[in-house]
Amino acid sequence: MPTLLIVDDEPNVLYSLERGLYTEGLELTTATTAKQALQRVSQQLPDAVVLDVRLPDMSGLEVFDHIREIDARVPVILITAHATTEMAIEAMKRGAFEYLLKPVDLHQLREIVGKAIHLSHFRRVPTVFTQEDGIDETSVDRIVGLSPAMQQVYKDIGRVAPQDVNVLVLGESGTGKELVARAIFSHSRRDKAPFLAINCAAIPESLLESELFGHERGAFTGADRRRIGKFEQANHGTIFLDEIGDMTIATQAKILRLLQDGRFERVGGNETIQTDVRVIAATNRHLESLIAQGHFREDLYYRLKVFAIYLPPLRQRMEDLPMLVDHFIRSFRRELGKDVRGMPMETLEVLKAYDWPGNVRELQSALKYAFIQATGDVLAPHCLPASVRGGAAATPPAPVKPALGCLDVPALVDKMLDSGQSDIYRQLHVEMDRILFDEILQRTSGNQVLASQLLGISRTTLRAKLGLLSSEN
Repeated sequence: MPTLLIVDDEPNVLYSLERGLYTEGLELTTATTAKQALQRVSQQLPDAVVLDVRLPDMSGLEVFDHIREIDARVPVILITAHATTEMAIEAMKRGAFEYLLKPVDLHQLREIVGKAIHLSHFRRVPTVFTQEDGIDETSVDRIVGLSPAMQQVYKDIGRVAPQDVNVLVLGESGTGKELVARAIFSHSRRDKAPFLAINCAAIPESLLESELFGHERGAFTGADRRRIGKFEQANHGTIFLDEIGDMTIATQAKILRLLQDGRFERVGGNETIQTDVRVIAATNRHLESLIAQGHFREDLYYRLKVFAIYLPPLRQRMEDLPMLVDHFIRSFRRELGKDVRGMPMETLEVLKAYDWPGNVRELQSALKYAFIQATGDVLAPHCLPASVRGGAAATPPAPVKPALGCLDVPALVDKMLDSGQSDIYRQLHVEMDRILFDEILQRTSGNQVLASQLLGISRTTLRAKLGLLSSEN
């Protein structure tokens, strides 16, 4: 069970934080002085710490430094009054996870604590590669598979992890790129330093640069105080940049400079900041195509791709399927508390016949669904989702759409000329986009991630074009 240490000398605040942060599955401990807090950290290393910067026997910055000496991987969230924000900012420079101003928004704090505990798991739980006997599976994360393709992945991780170079992890969505990044971190010389993971596609473009590099007060609307970015927090550690292909050219330029000389400026600032960070980047997109289209910098590509690891899709390593199934069954048996022991050969054959476009992540989801559906101690074929069983659920026939190759361009041009239209070029492209996007989305069952990958465009571009087509209707 993850543990959270709350440190504050005000009884009312401490009581409020305890009540607000309590949740099933989280163990809370408290301290009212710096001495008590450091004893708690030494005796039972917590997964995260919420720390007030004003304590009766020591400053919050001193406490933070002592926690870092005990274990630099423990995420520390500072809470502070306005008068001491500079102290909190200084702690952020040294690697604190986050800071919040009093009075604390408990909803925001709960969200940050959840992220901190998740990160703590990443930093401290090792990643192992095979089904080794005698290992407590609750204390490790596994990359499962013994196929030749996965053996090559393990060899690549072993070669590059001790070398302090940037790594590019390539593979489709759901193949486990983040697990590979964590395995590299776990076996590196920086494994005792911070590890931060950023999903570049999940953060709006307008906020990503601030998230990575930080910003100065007044840099933009809503920037009411200085913020320390992830590259500054992770000094001497490792940053994992997932979905690197979705990053804007402007942000790419700033990352390129950082990789070249270890320097950057916060958004809205002039101070040059030096940092020492190892970058592991990942993408499910074809970066060479993005370079050709002018959407990704070629010089950044080569800076990131000092060493590349290709993670194969599940359909290319189906010999690993029984091992993956066994791993997930044992995992869900503990998580869901259902005594499911395995699956008959008929169910395994259904899984083998499916193409798994969502890869290992989709397999995990399908097996969890089957676990919930199961009424006995085995996973029968009917427990699987209908999509995996071959679309057994009845679906209405899709309307017939014109094939892209059958678009009668001369007839369409004649029609536009007859109607007096003067934007024929735009209208033709709209019609082409409509047919192409409908076809691709139909073939990917509406999955925009797969659709954007097949089209060779970003999800942001795909969503924008779909919105434009909708407005044309």
